[in-house]
Amino acid sequence: MVISDPTTGKAKQVTVSGPQASALVGLRIGDEVDGTLLGMPGVKLVIRGGSDRSGAPMRPDLPGPVKRRLLLSQGPGFRPKKKGLRKRKLVRGNTISEDIVQINMVIKQGEKAVEHG
Repeated sequence: MVISDPTTGKAKQVTVSGPQASALVGLRIGDEVDGTLLGMPGVKLVIRGGSDRSGAPMRPDLPGPVKRRLLLSQGPGFRPKKKGLRKRKLVRGNTISEDIVQINMVIKQGEKAVEHG
């Protein structure tokens, strides 16, 4: 897990396994997760993406935990060198499965203010 804090601009890596990891299986990009699952009580985390063992990135517009070769003109998964360039690239769907090894999360904005207020 890579957890980013947009207020400070810092990211922290957290390793999860066992029941913590199985609780994340089935969640999608954009879903909110309670921070107590990862040892950060009182914080809500939003899933922004991830990648699998082979490095294929997750795409929010591809439903399910599938692995497909899509014709891409922009990211995630492809950065064109010239304008109008398209390429077929291997990408993952928007649902977390057992094959996903990295999950990118962001701390939800305004959570700290709600916590103290």
